[in-house]
Amino acid sequence: MHRRRRTALALSAATLVAAPLLTACGGEAHPGAAAVVGGDRIDVATLQAQAADVRSAQLDSKQPEKLVTESGRLIRAKLSGMILGKILDRATEDAGVSVSRKEIQQIRGVVADQSGGEEGVRTRMLEQSWVAPGQIDETLRTEVQIQKLARALGVDLQSPAGMQAVQEALARTSEELHIDVNPRYGSWDDRKVQLSTYQAPWIKQVTRAQGEEPEAGA
Repeated sequence: MHRRRRTALALSAATLVAAPLLTACGGEAHPGAAAVVGGDRIDVATLQAQAADVRSAQLDSKQPEKLVTESGRLIRAKLSGMILGKILDRATEDAGVSVSRKEIQQIRGVVADQSGGEEGVRTRMLEQSWVAPGQIDETLRTEVQIQKLARALGVDLQSPAGMQAVQEALARTSEELHIDVNPRYGSWDDRKVQLSTYQAPWIKQVTRAQGEEPEAGA
């Protein structure tokens, strides 16, 4: 019985990940693109591969049904993160900021200390951020970029004013990049630096720091 449930779950997860690929290529200005950021394409196939890696890791976890059910917005979450990554690349470049491999490993070590080792890191990232093991370093790179961008701006990322300043800097960069998202996934909000159909966790932190009430179920 357990094997049949797991097989059915795998099939439903595969269908969820693949569905946008079947419908996202007809009629848009950039066929096969999930988004175009500053002239750079994020291909649907690349987006699908990222989501598939997460689904595979979830299905191999100790609680596959729970993780798959809780990550119903996986496709949009991955696309939002990929777009944010390109915005951060431009914003940090403009600020004269770079991130080294050593810095990524240092923050990974901190997360490992907090999570009970490397296995804890993989579990924590998968459960809390929908990040597959092979995506961890890139996700941590984004964290370091945000921290270093804040320092370059001369603000404290731990303060509401500091988080607001970073968001405003990213919003300006977002506008400059003229981001075009395939309508299948929603549209890009330059001011909020997120997809219209998905709210990134770090954006929720900024919103709450500004005194707004959290969304129901957030």
